[in-house]
This record gives sequence, C-alpha cells and structure tokens, in this order.
Amino acid sequence: MTDWNLDPYKFPDSHPSPRAPDAPAPEAVTEEPFRADLPRPRKAKPPKPPKPPKAKGGGGGRGGDFGGTPRGRRDLRWLWTTLVVAAAVLALAVLGAAVYVQQVYLKDIPALPEREALYAINRAPAIKFFDKTGALIASRGPKYGDRVTLGQLPAYVPRAFLAAEDKRFYQHGAVDPWAIVRAARANYAAGRVVEGGSTLSQQLAKGLFLTPDQTMKRKIQEAVMAQRLEKMLSKDEVLELYLNRIYFGANTFGVDGASRTYFGKPASQLTLSEAALLASLPKAPSRMALNRNMAGALERQRLVLERMAGEGWITAQDAQAAEADTPRISPAALANDGDMGYALDYATNEVLKLVGPNSPDLMVRLTIDPKLQATGANILRQVIATEGKAAGASQASMVAISAEGAIRTMVGGLDYNASVFNRAVQARRQPGSSFKPFVYAAALEKGVMPTDVRIDGPVKFGDWRPENYGGGYRGAVTVETALAHSINTVAVKLAQEVGGPAISELTRRFGITTIPANPNLSVALGSYEVPLIEMVSGFQVFQTGGNRITPYMVDEIKTIGGQPVFLHQTSSPVPAYDIARASMMVKMMKKVITGGTGTRANFGRPAAGKTGTSQNWRDAWFVGFTPDYVAGVWVGNDDDKPMNRITGGVMSAAIWRSFMVVAHEKLPVRDFDWLLPDPEPELEADPRNDFYEGLADEFSAAAREAEAAIPPEPAEPKPEAVDKPPVEEIPF
Repeated sequence: MTDWNLDPYKFPDSHPSPRAPDAPAPEAVTEEPFRADLPRPRKAKPPKPPKPPKAKGGGGGRGGDFGGTPRGRRDLRWLWTTLVVAAAVLALAVLGAAVYVQQVYLKDIPALPEREALYAINRAPAIKFFDKTGALIASRGPKYGDRVTLGQLPAYVPRAFLAAEDKRFYQHGAVDPWAIVRAARANYAAGRVVEGGSTLSQQLAKGLFLTPDQTMKRKIQEAVMAQRLEKMLSKDEVLELYLNRIYFGANTFGVDGASRTYFGKPASQLTLSEAALLASLPKAPSRMALNRNMAGALERQRLVLERMAGEGWITAQDAQAAEADTPRISPAALANDGDMGYALDYATNEVLKLVGPNSPDLMVRLTIDPKLQATGANILRQVIATEGKAAGASQASMVAISAEGAIRTMVGGLDYNASVFNRAVQARRQPGSSFKPFVYAAALEKGVMPTDVRIDGPVKFGDWRPENYGGGYRGAVTVETALAHSINTVAVKLAQEVGGPAISELTRRFGITTIPANPNLSVALGSYEVPLIEMVSGFQVFQTGGNRITPYMVDEIKTIGGQPVFLHQTSSPVPAYDIARASMMVKMMKKVITGGTGTRANFGRPAAGKTGTSQNWRDAWFVGFTPDYVAGVWVGNDDDKPMNRITGGVMSAAIWRSFMVVAHEKLPVRDFDWLLPDPEPELEADPRNDFYEGLADEFSAAAREAEAAIPPEPAEPKPEAVDKPPVEEIPF
C-alpha cells in the first residue's frame, strides 16, 4: 500500500520535489552560448571613417563635428522612446484591466476566514423538529459526520476523489490551464458543456463561499478564492478540507457524513468500492444521490475505478473486484419524511431566515398538527386516486391555518418522495373565481352594497366578451346573488367600476403579492397567478373581521443545549379592511356554501368560502373558513393540462369538506361572533333598482308565455320512485 505521505501525494511546502536516486543528472550548461561545431563568422573589417562634408559658403554652415548627431544614435534614441511609450501604454492597459476586474468582478468577493473557521463557515445547522404538542417529528438539516484527517482514511479514499475530480491536483496550482484548454476543446467538439476545467481547489472555493451561478463573475471569483486558499493551506490541507465539506446529496456533507448516511459506518471503514461510489457523487450530488439514482452513480463509479487503475493507484484486479462488490445502502438512507416533507422543507427555510448563517444545531417547535397533516394528505390521495382519472386531475395541494395564523397543515402534493416541489407555496396558478371576493371587497369600499342590483347580460370590453360558466344570463341580480352564483359578467362590471389600481391595492393589504399595480379587467375572473398559501392568508382577513395576520409555522427555536433563540410573539393584527364591510363579505360568502356554487363544501357548520375554476378547467380551487380554521384546496395537473370540465365546486369543495369535518371534530359549533348588522344605505336607493326588478319580471312573464305557446311533448313514463339518500351518505 502506498504511503499517503509520499510522492506524489504530498510535497514539502518550502522545497521542490526531491529527485529520485536513479534519475539522470541534468546536463551541464557551457559558458559559450553558441555551439562549438558551428563555423565561426568572418572577422569584419572596420569601416572607413566617413569624410566630413564640405562646408558651404565660407565655413558658416553646419558640418563636420560641429553640432551634428550621428544617425545610429538618433535611431537608437527613437527606438528606446518607442519602447518606453509602448511599455507605458501596456502598463496603463494592464492597470486599467485590473481596476475594471476589481470593480466589476471582485468588488464583493467574500473575505477568507481564519484556518479553523473554514470548517464551520456557511455551515447550516442540524435541526430537530417537534410538533405543536412537543413530540419529535424528524431531524433535518445537513448531516456532516465527524471531521476526519487524511491519516484516518484508507489511502484509496482520497485517491478515489482525486481520480474523479482532479488527478493532477498535486502537479498544478490553484488553477489548471491545461484542464481549461482540455475542457474547452471537449465542449467545443460536443457542442455543449460536457466537461469542466475547475480544479479541486476551485470546487472547494465555490462550495464554501460562492453561488453555483454559471457566470464570468463567479468563475473569476472562484479562481481568486482558490488562489487564496492555496496560499493559506498546503495541498494536503486543501484536500482534507474538501473531503470534510463537499456535498454528497441527500442533505449530506463531508465524506464521514456521507459514509454514515449511505452505508451506516464511519469513513475510516469504507471499502474501495464504497469510496469510488462516494467519489462519483460531487459532480452532480442531487442527481446522483444514492437514495435516488443508484444506477447512475454505479456507472460513474466504474469510471473512477478505471482512472485509479490507470494512475497506478490500484491494480486492475482491485478495480474488477471493487466493481463486482456493489455496496448496500443503509435502510436509514432510504427513509423519508413522508407526509411531513413539504412542511419540513418550508419550516427549514423559515428557521434559516430567523437564525442566520453559522448557527449551532437547533431544536424547533412547529405549529403543525400531525393528525391534521396526515388527514389532509390522505384525503388528497384518496380523492385523486378514486376520481382523478375520470376528472383528468393528477395533483392536489392544501393549506390550513388556525384563527391565530398558525399553519396546522401544509400538503404540497400527493407524494413527497416522487416530487419535493411544494405546490402549496412554490406553485403559482390562476385562482379563477375564487379571486372574486377581493374584487367584491374593493367594490364595497367604493360604496357598493350587497343588495344593489346589476344586470347579468351580454357585455363587451374592446374585443373581450366575458361569458358566464355554462352560458346564459339571469338579467337583474343583486350583488350578493352574483357572488353566490359566481356570475362573471357582474364581477367584470364591478371591476370596471372600481378600477384595477384599487383592486391591486386591496390585495396587497390582504397579503397577496402577485397582482400588478394596474391589472386589466381579467383580474375579476382570477387570471393573475397566485400561490395557494397567499390565497388562504388573504381569506383570513375576512375570517378575522378585517385584520391581516401573517401565517407562521415556526413557534419556538432553542439550541441543542436549551438556550432560547426565538419565540413567536403574538402581535396585534394589522387592520386591512373595515369590519362592517368584512361582515357583509362574510355573509355573502356564506351564501356560496348554503345555496351557491360551493354547496358541496357544506358540512353543517357556519362557514364561508368561494369556488374557483381557471380558464379551460386547468385549475380547480376552493378556499373557505369557519371561525376556527381557514383552508384552501387546489386540484389540477403539474403540466397545466386542462381537466375534464372539473370546477372548484366539485372535487376541491369535497376535499375541503372532508378535511374540515375532521378538523372540527372536538370543537364546539359557533358562528362568527363579530358579525355586524348590515348598515342602512347612507344614500337613497338607486332609482333604477325598481326598473331593473320590473324588467326582470317582464322577462320572466315573456318566457312563461313563450313556453306556454309550445305544444307539449308526449309524456314519458315516470321512473319508479326511489328514496333519496341522507346527506351523510352522499360521497361529498
């Protein structure tokens, strides 16, 4: 076994590499700069001195040795002047380029910390999460394992990483020009990026201090930081730091952390096969993580073993034996956070915002209710499994928040293991008619009353002709009826009366951030994309009587030693909407559930909400609330594929109902105790109201007369009577 402390793996810092005893001595250099066997040049004869020019006109002219300058000396002076000027210009150009690089690329380059701080810099804390009752949910955060030295590892472990990432590590500086040229040629030949030219030191600098952005600025900073690292540390120390801080996927950092996570043992016990497999990960750690892509990692493992054999670090027999010895992954590496995964991802980001970088390991209590989290996830899976195929829906998400703003449930998709994308937070989808309450709320601020009448009829704005779902028009309707039955034409007319800026300003007060300052009229039909969590939080303003509460999931943070770090303080709610108008909005939204488009959400308690369906049935929503909870459900497809004419009043409302039944099992039935009597109109009633109501009666009478004029069709035999099942037996 080759000693790690011998060449070529370690070089003294202050002396060049010693010459091997059997290496030939360098040839002596003769003092004569020319070869002796070349013919000697002929000795040139000295030139004759030039004749002095003859003086013109009695000796008064310039001639002879009086005041003249030899031509050779003038030529040399011109040459030296040119060289000096060129050197000055070159120096100025270099200086200018240096200043430009410094100002543009290196102005914000991070400072290099002390040697020991390199092992802790930008190290995210490990976190233990507890639910609202104090029970341990899961451990999150990076897994680092123990700090290891080169001497504690089998010699083939660091060699495997050198073979995978930088086999000439000990032969070049912080930057390897030959690797850059080789990578450029390979990428040019392939027509795409297939090879990188970064050294191991550059990769370490990027991982410790910089972002992974593929920009010239980052590459220049990477090279500078690598130079600084190699000035501070020896080659062995750089390699050691690399092995302790490099990322291996599965939220694991460092070779010991990776060994314990994937194989359940310390790095000092790694086999050659396991070492080569781990060395295959840093190139693409997320894609090659052993708990996700074992086949891809094994393919790259063979390349690592071949390179090690090619360098003479292992024998061909060793490589074949290691390739045949497929490592077994520890069961712990395959474990996952299940239904809690989406909530834990969200909570981890919130914790890191609160504690900042270089924090110690932490204990965090969350607001999540584990029973409701599991209930929400199971209902989503059950409904999509039984109805999704026929409906053309393949995904769903849910958020539920308590009246105090505590997030009790966050389900970002059907299967966290299949997709970690959090559709409750990260996805922005068109809310459709579930956005209408914000339009109506803005209209109430402009003086519109729920009992005011608007005409549901054909309308045109430029080339846009908004139509109602299912076609047809109702004529004169009250504003509250238009909301309950989600009449599009009335919503658009109200938006025109109010104006886009007023709607945008109200949504900002309600906590919705995605509506532009001056939206077009399609905002009335929910054409602007919004995250589910912002829709749910916006509806909570109605639930609380007009107060804005920022939803939160992190309740308390302590260090592992018990030292307090953060405690959520219940702050005074921020007024966002007038309580009298909030009362009117809640009463109108109650009618959505009791007799409008959201009747499938009715579960026998006072509740208010709104259905929503985006254009072409791509998104189906239901967002609603009781005095105790506000919750929202989205159903659709990740690829934005239209569903089979599924509206928010069908699957989404049914899911919401099933969840709310469980959430309110042990809660007393109560109404919104802050509701106010509807205010009397401050102005006289609109004189057109009687006309509209009379016109509606005339329409109805004309329709009855037209129907009476049509001869009746032959009666069909009536089906046998059947008993109507009770509401509890109707599936949703």
